[in-house]
Amino acid sequence: MSRENHPDDAMRTVCARFGATFAGCDMRLKVGISRNVREGVRPIHGIRLEPEGDTCGWYLWAGEFRDDLDFFVPLHAAHLHQWAPLVVPYLGLAPGWRFLITETYEDVWLDPQPPF
Repeated sequence: MSRENHPDDAMRTVCARFGATFAGCDMRLKVGISRNVREGVRPIHGIRLEPEGDTCGWYLWAGEFRDDLDFFVPLHAAHLHQWAPLVVPYLGLAPGWRFLITETYEDVWLDPQPPF
C-alpha cells in the first residue's frame, strides 16, 4: 500500500477535524460489528471502548441497536474495507468517541458515558 493511500492518513484527518487525539487502530485486531452493516443498512453507529484482549475497542452497528447476545460478531478490522469502507477513516478516534454516519451525513462526538 502506498503511503498516499495509507488508512492512518484518513484517520488522522478525521481526528484533526474534530479535535480528537489520534489513537490509531491496529487493523489486525477485532471489532464487534452487527451483520447488517455488511448488508448496507444505514446509518452506521460506532463507539470505541477501551481495547481489551484481541479487540481494538470498536463496536459498529447499523440501524437500531439491539441487546441480543449475537448482535455483534467479531471481525478483524482489516476486513472493514470489504464490509464498510465508510467507517475506516473514523477508526483512529480514541476510546470514548462515537460517530453516526451515512454516505451523506456525519456526526462525531466524545461521549463521557458510553451506553454499554
